[in-house]
Amino acid sequence: MIITQNVFLIGPVGAGKSTIGRQLASELKLDFVDSDREIEQRCGVDIDWIFDIEGEEGFRKREQEVLGDLATRQGIVLATGGGAIILPENRTLLSSRGKVVYLQASIEQQLERTAKDKKRPLLQVDDKEAQLKKLMAEREPLYQEIADITIETSETTVRNVVQKITNLLMEEAV
Repeated sequence: MIITQNVFLIGPVGAGKSTIGRQLASELKLDFVDSDREIEQRCGVDIDWIFDIEGEEGFRKREQEVLGDLATRQGIVLATGGGAIILPENRTLLSSRGKVVYLQASIEQQLERTAKDKKRPLLQVDDKEAQLKKLMAEREPLYQEIADITIETSETTVRNVVQKITNLLMEEAV
């Protein structure tokens, strides 16, 4: 059985949306798109530069436009940015245009995976752990609100996560 609808990956920074998304797209024979990379391509600059010049609000406007364009495509696996679910319009768009998969990650996993990352504007703070906890408290209910499938990514391999998602999507497609 082939999955033809879009699959949207949501979740916090460090949950593995891009890594898992690439493998999931390959497994499902769909195109892979990373919304943050798409924004950078369209703007010709890094996301941290957009944050520096336009602030988070300017970035979120660009993100909303890109998500609107990408969600109209057919047969993609889309890795969204961690904050893509902040705007109600984005949540409505994602939940109406495909299957939404929430990739959960522990704060410890997020810290580990972002330890050397200097390209995440919201994590350029002194207390990264406190910032991640704050973001999770704000965003967790929004991730849960639109998730069709929720997968914990902390204690498993990318391959196992991809297999779980694939199996669940196949079950729902029957």
